[in-house]
Amino acid sequence: MKLFKTFTIALLSLLISSCAELQKVAQSLPVDAPLSEADVSAGLKEALKVGTDSAVNILGATDGYFKDDLVKILLPPEANIIIDNASKVPGGQKLIDDVILNINRAAEDAAKEATPIFMDAIKEMTITDAMTILNGEQNAATEYFKSKSYQKLFELYQPKIHASLSKDLVAGVSAKNTWDTLTKNYNKIAGSFFGQMADLKTVETEIDKYLTQKALDGLFLKLSEEEAKIRQDPAARVTDILKKVFK
Repeated sequence: MKLFKTFTIALLSLLISSCAELQKVAQSLPVDAPLSEADVSAGLKEALKVGTDSAVNILGATDGYFKDDLVKILLPPEANIIIDNASKVPGGQKLIDDVILNINRAAEDAAKEATPIFMDAIKEMTITDAMTILNGEQNAATEYFKSKSYQKLFELYQPKIHASLSKDLVAGVSAKNTWDTLTKNYNKIAGSFFGQMADLKTVETEIDKYLTQKALDGLFLKLSEEEAKIRQDPAARVTDILKKVFK
């Protein structure tokens, strides 16, 4: 019996000593333990949500495209012949201005509806995607969105741009009518013997496709700006998980 008591006391002493040692080890560990991959994934998803919400709100507002020179949508270079001579025709400059305004308004309208498409891309994100974005270039998240949502966004924007181009401006003539007439006449000249001698190139630009691409260029530019803020500016990290992931 005495031997059993002695053994019990020794065992308790060992356990107490071990607990004390474990407590010391725990106290010595850093408060900020390394983030798990799940934490990183959650943080990246939160960052993407914050960034996309901000970009959509900026571009979806009135003049979001139209009054921002970095993203304002203009007619393609092939239209310069019309633009340069518009002032020579009564009301011509106003027509050009109206076309450009309407195109940008259509893009602003489309931007308001982009959020669900971005949210779908966020839901699809895997932990591998998150780690790649975290360790990637400064625009890695933006590039992720391009790969996941560009086609859906194109399908959202293009009908609105097309409808804007198809609106009658004067005497039943729309911007698209004007563009088609311009390129058709120019291509006749470019394709002629004299045009070939002058090395003129035919214009094959599909106007609504071109302008839709420009609208999406502006959207992803804004998204990359918001991503840069979160990566570089602590003040832009508006949630705890963002502060942990991007510290």
